[in-house]
Amino acid sequence: MGDAESVRGSGFVERTRVGEALETLRGATNVSTGTQTVPLADADGRVLAEAVTSPRNVPDFPRAAMDGYAVRAEDTFGAADRSPATLSVGDRAGPQRATWVHTGSPVAEPADAVVKTENAREVGDSIEITSTAAVGQNVSDVGEDVEADQHLFGPGKRLRPSDLALLRSVGIESVTVRERPSVAVIPTGEELVESDPDPGEAIETNGLMVSSLVERWGGNARYRDVVTDDRDALVDAIEADLDADVIVTTGGSSIGKRDLLPAVVEDRGDLLVHGVALKPGHPVALGQVEDTPVLMLPGYPVACIVNAWQFVRPVVSWTADTEPDEPARVEADLNRKIRSEPGIRSCVRATVSETDGGVVAEPVHESGASILSSVSLADGWVQVPESIEGYDAGDRVTVEFWEAQP
Repeated sequence: MGDAESVRGSGFVERTRVGEALETLRGATNVSTGTQTVPLADADGRVLAEAVTSPRNVPDFPRAAMDGYAVRAEDTFGAADRSPATLSVGDRAGPQRATWVHTGSPVAEPADAVVKTENAREVGDSIEITSTAAVGQNVSDVGEDVEADQHLFGPGKRLRPSDLALLRSVGIESVTVRERPSVAVIPTGEELVESDPDPGEAIETNGLMVSSLVERWGGNARYRDVVTDDRDALVDAIEADLDADVIVTTGGSSIGKRDLLPAVVEDRGDLLVHGVALKPGHPVALGQVEDTPVLMLPGYPVACIVNAWQFVRPVVSWTADTEPDEPARVEADLNRKIRSEPGIRSCVRATVSETDGGVVAEPVHESGASILSSVSLADGWVQVPESIEGYDAGDRVTVEFWEAQP
């Protein structure tokens, strides 16, 4: 506890860079060993625990790639608008005989091509073909989409709707996936209430926000009741959820007299990081108690969501043995200057708009970690790396949309 006390007395003299803090956190994160088999209808966003190969060819028969007439290509050789090839029409294709097929219909031997409807005209019970067809034209071969025994996805793949469609197309109806990481979310602070605050009180919002983000990022959130700023109560709250894959607390992570969590975690386990070179949100703490990562997020809501994105989001993915997806982003021209301190990673809230000149990003509340509305009203943020002092008006920047899916 001595290190925590010295920090409390002197302030954050040194702050760990975000990249280093993430490496430390990753070393403290264990992959959940639990797996379950779920039907495809329930597998969107789930992480595969096993490799998947195709049990069959798709298609497993030659099939028409469009509506038209199945023919033998040799019966159309030399066909042109002024000298069409005339074929009879029947239930099956054969020498000098065509048959009508829909897109996806089998193209049975001896047919080996499909003539588009615009290249054929009906004349009584026959058709006149006005264009030569090549062997295989408008016909999908066996295995053209997927071949039998083809590797489709490896473990760690987060499934998307298009992936589910591909799996069903090869005849797979269920998959083995990682269990959703369990994340205990514990809001703390003696001033927090659920509703109807008196003067000096505030409605609890961070726990709701973080729990919702955890669900969006693929975890199962345990949204706990508010715990007051009392050492014994905080110890009990953390110990009650040590069976979770991850514990996230909100509030009480800084160096004030009521910021007890870092010392509590250090007493019960290891305090790995306390203070990160991140704005807003430097008073974050990362620890581990009995092999369970404990992420202590600041109480100011903007700082809370910044740290949730930087640290909770990846640890939820790592616990499920995968990586978080890259966030949705857009390139935009900055309409006014952003200042940042060298050595600090700054996350500046911004709105995005379309103008005649292109996409424009406008900074919103470069400071003010307590202004929750600035998060809700912004579209995303511009991350200013540690190596620069900011951006000038007119600079091309990347805006990341923080509340997109993982």
